[in-house]
Amino acid sequence: MHNNRCYMCKHSREDVNRPADPFSSGEPVMVDQVESLLNPSERRITPESVMYSFGTLLLDLLSGKHIPPSHALDLIKDRNLQMLTDSCLEGQFSSDDGTELVRIASRCLQYEPRERPNPKSLVAALFPLQKEIEVPSHALMGISRDGGTMPLSPLGEACLRMDLTAIHEILEKLGYKDDEGAATELSFQMWTNQMQETLNSKKKGDAAFRHKDAKAAIECYTLFIDVGTMVSPTVYARRSLSYLMNDMPQEALNDAVQAQVISPVWHVASYLQAASLFALGRENEAQIALKEVHWGEAIQSIASCMRSLSYPKRSG
Repeated sequence: MHNNRCYMCKHSREDVNRPADPFSSGEPVMVDQVESLLNPSERRITPESVMYSFGTLLLDLLSGKHIPPSHALDLIKDRNLQMLTDSCLEGQFSSDDGTELVRIASRCLQYEPRERPNPKSLVAALFPLQKEIEVPSHALMGISRDGGTMPLSPLGEACLRMDLTAIHEILEKLGYKDDEGAATELSFQMWTNQMQETLNSKKKGDAAFRHKDAKAAIECYTLFIDVGTMVSPTVYARRSLSYLMNDMPQEALNDAVQAQVISPVWHVASYLQAASLFALGRENEAQIALKEVHWGEAIQSIASCMRSLSYPKRSG
């Protein structure tokens, strides 16, 4: 479903009268239809507006048609779930699961952005509702795939295989671009000789990491972290992998968790937690972690698709 929506977003920008999907019924998808997924009061794409859009999509699935979110919320408040649910879905899930799906949708559709769930809590709420977990998602979508049970990103595949070399290459390519928005601001008094030494420790750690010198990378990154003047999820992620390369999986897990504390929706931290759990022999927990981050990336893909939209200016 999300892949189709992404395709729709991409092509609606180029030609509003073009069918969004060559395999669809051929009905044109207009930009206004895409805009109907958004809260009218919110014109910018933000994590909160993406949650609103996800709630709208979930309602579309449950009802089999597009119900205006405000009307849907009235039905939910009146506990009129029969009016809300498509009759074709009868018997497909329990009453409790149906109620939970409606509850999730209503949380996503809250008028105040701060009252909506974040991607991580949304995944946590949806995950228990996936009953047939033994059915691979690629099988449900009719995609032939050898090996794994779900289509993972390259980083996910590397963590599943415990291919530390591949993980290292991916982290090297990422660099520090995912540190944007993290709490890295410095006060004036921090620009001292100690600050310069801290930055030098990070540079030395980066050089050691680049050359796969795990022990030196751990030492240098530890000096940087212990000073505490800057906070970098990427440094924790790099030290986490260095711990894995040095056969110290518990320390690696601790750093991966800390990276996620700093940047809660960062998928790299979640994947490194899964790799650390595999290294600790906690395979069931690692598989669950992989599935959760896979769901999280699917939800976040809505954001990247919708950011590609350019909305036409409205007259008047």
